[in-house]
Amino acid sequence: MNYKVRISDDFWNRYRNLVKQEMIPYQWAVLNDAISINIEKERDDASIPNEKSHAIENFKIAAGITKGKHYGWVFQDSDVYKWLEAAAYTLSYAWDDKLKKTADEVIDLIASAQEEDGYLNTYFSIMEPDRKYKRLGESHELYCSGHFIEAAVAYHEITGSEKALSTARKLADHICKTFGKNAGQIRGVDGHEEIETGLMRLYHLTGEKTYLNTAGFFLRERGKDPHFFEKQTADDQGKPVIDGIHKFPMKYYQMHLPVELQDSAEGHAVRLVYMCTALADLAKTTHDAKLAETCRKIWKNITEKRMYITGGIGSTVIGEAFTLDYDLPNDTMYCETCASIGLIFFARQMLSLESKAEYADVMERALYNTVLSGMALDGKHFFYVNPLEVVPKKSELDPGKSHVKPVRPQWLGCACCPPNLARLLASLDRYIYTVKEDEILINLFIRSTMECTYRGHTIQITQSCDYPKDGEIMFTVDHTGTDELPLKIRIPSWADGYKCSVDGRQTSADIINGYLEIRISIGEHRVNLHLDLEVKRWYANPNVSEDVGKVAIARGPFVYCAESVDNGENLHGLILPEEAKADYEWRADLLEGVGVISMQGFRIMAYDDDGPLYESAKRFTKKAQHIKMIPYYAWANRGENEMRVWLHESMGEVKL
Repeated sequence: MNYKVRISDDFWNRYRNLVKQEMIPYQWAVLNDAISINIEKERDDASIPNEKSHAIENFKIAAGITKGKHYGWVFQDSDVYKWLEAAAYTLSYAWDDKLKKTADEVIDLIASAQEEDGYLNTYFSIMEPDRKYKRLGESHELYCSGHFIEAAVAYHEITGSEKALSTARKLADHICKTFGKNAGQIRGVDGHEEIETGLMRLYHLTGEKTYLNTAGFFLRERGKDPHFFEKQTADDQGKPVIDGIHKFPMKYYQMHLPVELQDSAEGHAVRLVYMCTALADLAKTTHDAKLAETCRKIWKNITEKRMYITGGIGSTVIGEAFTLDYDLPNDTMYCETCASIGLIFFARQMLSLESKAEYADVMERALYNTVLSGMALDGKHFFYVNPLEVVPKKSELDPGKSHVKPVRPQWLGCACCPPNLARLLASLDRYIYTVKEDEILINLFIRSTMECTYRGHTIQITQSCDYPKDGEIMFTVDHTGTDELPLKIRIPSWADGYKCSVDGRQTSADIINGYLEIRISIGEHRVNLHLDLEVKRWYANPNVSEDVGKVAIARGPFVYCAESVDNGENLHGLILPEEAKADYEWRADLLEGVGVISMQGFRIMAYDDDGPLYESAKRFTKKAQHIKMIPYYAWANRGENEMRVWLHESMGEVKL
């Protein structure tokens, strides 16, 4: 169902204004190689291209406007497409004629680079036109196509651009003709899921069933021939498109089993959640109970056994992948920004599939922690990896931690995350509510106004709050219809208590699947919700070996961390006793405004700096330490320093 949301929230409008005023212009300059910046490799790997972006220039070369060779990753086009999608969403809440003109020019350039038959990929058009679709495990051709289609759909919906839509349809028609089970078609899939989401969005816009059927083909075909990539590589005989990627196991690509049989989170984390996003959409659209059950099983495995407390996913740098249940190392993990963004996409589609607050809980956790951590407060520095524990010297000198950056780079050789952040933040209005034919879900507490049509009548819901600074939230519901409106308000799983009243009277409404269900009659009504926003201790399942004996601190949706700029170095020596009380203070003068938590703890230090490396007696110095913590998303904005989320709660008896 269509609905419109206007965000008026101070916290989130700062970020949305940052997208428009800083991120969009900055990223445009980077994509055009118009500014001098340091582009860092995301890890120690000599093959990573980091001299420049060259993304726009690649399109100019492919279009015949300039001459030259393609530079950058084979999927470099997607940086431009995600930038375009972010620009589209930005225009929906902050119209800008200059930005619209630039975006139109980008559409023209993309259309000029598109081949006559609809094919679109600058690398293969420029460098290896005879190898199109011959290395799908590595080529990212369909991945890039999916991102363009998503961007074109968003741009058409917001600006009415027919050229964006016609270019996307020309590409989609080419893909639908090229892939499938019929004679002469390629019966295979892309190594990186994304085309499925693009085709689903194009179907929802146009109603063209060919797009739905091809999206379904790509999803249902996945894993049916686990040797497909291997056979393509043998037939191609050319050099790898991306060195080494063909050596990864089929789990890396989610190709180890047909999707209907997959029940755990496997392989490259971003690929997995992108696949599940489209899978949940397809399940709902086609009423496919088996695919829906697959989504539930994978979701359950991610959130109950393979997700960090910050909403990060991906436990290893090798393949940027999931590993096994409860394997959640804090200092060598990956937790890619794009993976948490993809987890939010997955959660949103699951909310459309079924009204369960667990999806919105995870959406909120990832959004307020790992996603926001992915960018600096200035909107011009970005994390690819979001660690839960950092010691700068280890990042510098330990090759196994080269991916763990202590400060955010200006840009990255693989720059998928910065424009992905921009498009998510610019489209945040699409995540606050879920409007269905028989109910409206309130998922996120963000000051806003939503208007929709429910059973032929206008509904307006206005949220007033200063969340998560405090837990007082008021909803004004203006209902012009004749039927009662089922309104479902999420009660966060972290909340120990809540109170709710409707028009001043306490409600006895039931909580169903995590949502407080209130039936709103015709007219204007006020719903007041109070959530207990206390500082809480959180503990990991004992099967998470890295976190046994440790505690994490959170308040509402925010997970907190300690930085050495506040607490001194060697944060591993900090102890936060179980009985320590928390003091919370709002600091408007710090990090663009944050709540600071202070607790009285201890620091364990060596009795003698020149003492033995090992000894048979516990001889340490125990010293009182005032421990100060800030929200995790705000770390690394005050220079290079240590950071830690999980702190020791006790170290046993200490002999002085």
